[in-house]
Amino acid sequence: MSKVSLEGQVAVVTGAARGVGELLARKLSARGARIALVGLEPDALKQVGERLHGDSAHWHADVTDHEAMTRVAAEVRERFGRVDIVVANAGVASGGPFTESDPESWRRVIEVNLIGSAVTGRAFLPALTESRGYLLQIASLAAITPAPMMTAYCASKSGVEAYAHSLRAEVGHKGVRVGVAYLSWTDTDMVRGADQDGVMRELRQRLPWPANKTYPLGPAVDRIVAGIERRAVHVYGQWWLRGMQGVRGYLPGIIGTVGQREMRRFADRLTGVRTGLVGAGGAADEQHRTASTTQRH
Repeated sequence: MSKVSLEGQVAVVTGAARGVGELLARKLSARGARIALVGLEPDALKQVGERLHGDSAHWHADVTDHEAMTRVAAEVRERFGRVDIVVANAGVASGGPFTESDPESWRRVIEVNLIGSAVTGRAFLPALTESRGYLLQIASLAAITPAPMMTAYCASKSGVEAYAHSLRAEVGHKGVRVGVAYLSWTDTDMVRGADQDGVMRELRQRLPWPANKTYPLGPAVDRIVAGIERRAVHVYGQWWLRGMQGVRGYLPGIIGTVGQREMRRFADRLTGVRTGLVGAGGAADEQHRTASTTQRH
């Protein structure tokens, strides 16, 4: 598909304070897009905005809050006059055995990654319909293949993949294109946070090549930008993920067999695995929820 120029386009990026969202905002801005940054950390978002090349603004909002995101969508539309691109990137992760997992953290992964993506889509689809724009849902290798110790994350990313595919069929006739972006382990705060736990790090290192590597952020985001320019249905942050689509039907059985063996190997070390949200983004989310609970009481 031919590329669409990003010059003057208005792009909304959720989870824009760091990682994929922050670098994506910078690369879209460098191509002439006007950027609306959305996230939980206003100071960090302000700093990101100050590093952008052109017109930008930031909004503090929880993507799971329908009223807040509806307000943000209206204010972005008022501030920029239109919305052409929305990247539903906001996400958190947790790890560890399901039976030992913190129920609140487990639920929060589903709420942010899946419900938050749907809330984002619901809020911005009217504006995207006006502009015949593009919604890109950030998914993961976790949507293609299951993995032990990652039940919440795999469930959430499988969910957003199915949601985005279903939505594409609903809104395509209105001129809105919907894409799904897949990334393997990429050098972000979230992945580094997960690697702080020895068991999680060793389990990942024992995955077969090329899924056992951590990939640099820059090339992955370049592929996402190229996908946005093409309004692509599928975007692959690492080249080999495209090939995974053809074999994904076999993966649950393979992972089930291999995973049991590996879990048996690590059985005596599982009691110390961290079960909360990982990385600085996870810490920011937990801080936000604590503050919200305190305000209600």
